[in-house]
This record gives sequence, structure tokens and C-alpha cells, in this order.
Amino acid sequence: MFPVTVVYFGLIGAFFGAISIIKPLSFLGIHTRPRGLIVAATGLLIVVIGCLLPAKETHVNSLRTHLDQFAPVYQFNEFHSIRIPASKEKVYRAIKGVRADEILFFRTLIWIRRFGKPGPESILNPGKEMPLLDIATRTSFLMLADEPNREIVVGTVVAAPPGWRPEGTTRPTAEDFKALHAPGFALATMNFLIEDDGPDACTVTTETRIYATDASAKRRFGAYWRVIYPGSALIRRMWLRAIRKAATGS
Repeated sequence: MFPVTVVYFGLIGAFFGAISIIKPLSFLGIHTRPRGLIVAATGLLIVVIGCLLPAKETHVNSLRTHLDQFAPVYQFNEFHSIRIPASKEKVYRAIKGVRADEILFFRTLIWIRRFGKPGPESILNPGKEMPLLDIATRTSFLMLADEPNREIVVGTVVAAPPGWRPEGTTRPTAEDFKALHAPGFALATMNFLIEDDGPDACTVTTETRIYATDASAKRRFGAYWRVIYPGSALIRRMWLRAIRKAATGS
């Protein structure tokens, strides 16, 4: 993902430049503190450029999955897959049952993401006993689709207009989520899809798609996404490994 690469190239440059303001890193060609300041400033400028690079909008032409139905248009996404030597039934149960502590690095990465701040139970601050998907759908996520042994889709609002609050006292429905196109929103939709891959084996994929409803929301979310993407991708990969371990017992 080119914009993410640009952002992290800039962050690395800004980091080494900042160190060189204190003690020049001559082995990197930064021999003076003023040069370190220039490198740090240039790195920060590259970060800003990376955050502001335009995001291409993708349209799904053929609605093959439940994810396609709920997120047929998106500007940001990530996709990961794993092959698991187990039946679709076992894999489905594993997806539903995996807890946060079974996902390597999960608590460390979400602690960093929330800047170490405490908060109510959510997918960013999960308890130890309840499966992670149950926590997600009990708090900030909606269960959009649940086809046993095939696909699970959840969704949430990740950006909203300033001061926005959900109307009414009842919990929004999957159809409410699908119909939300007002300006200022960014909607995240994530799935786990199970497909046959040989005798007593299957491939599990997870894809996250984000749809920003206007240019302002796209710019704001784009900057955030390009900073958190590496950590998000690592969580998804470790989540799939935890599912494989739960389904196979190893």
C-alpha cells in the first residue's frame, strides 16, 4: 500500500532527524544538529503528504458474499487469508469462540492504539472470558450477517460528524447500517469467510473495508488509516492464526 509506505518512510526519517538534533547520527550522513532538524522537518512533511494522498474508490460489480452486499463501495481495505486443515464446522466455531488473549500481540497493540487510556469494555478493551466477536457485537459493532459455516460480517461507525449521536433508544439494525450514506461518516465492515480447500480443509479470509461518505471524511479517515494500518494488519494475521490453533488444537 503505497500511501502507508510513504507515511512510514516519513516517520522513520523524522525519528532519526529528531535524534540527530540531540546527537548527530554521522553514520547516516547527518553530521550536524541543523541538518538533523532539516531531516526531521522533511520527514514530517513526507508524513503529511502520505496522509493526504488520494484514495481510489472501489466498486464491487458482482455481489458474491454478504460483505459485498454491505460494503459494495469502499476506499480503504485490507485482506488476509490462511489455510486451515479442519472442517468448516470446526473453523466456524473457532471464529465465534476465539478470545482476545488467544491472539498474539492483541492486547499490546490495542493498548498502543488507545494510548494506554482505560475505558469501558469494547473490542479495544476486551475482557478475558468472553469471545472477542461477542464483545465487539455487544458494544460498538453490529452483527450484519451470520451464515453458519460460511461467513460472518460485522460493521461499525469509525468516524462521524462532530456532535453526532444515534437517534432513538433502540439499537440500529443491519439495514440501518446499509442505508447510512449521510455526509461525514466512515463505515467499517469486516468479515470472516470460510471456503472449501480440499478434503477436510478450508481457507479462511478476513477483509476489512472502509467507506467514507464524503471527501472530508475520506481525508480524515485516510490519515488515521495510514498510520494504524501496520498494527491493524498484524492483528488480523494473528487473529487468523488463533482461529487455526483453536480449530486444529495446534
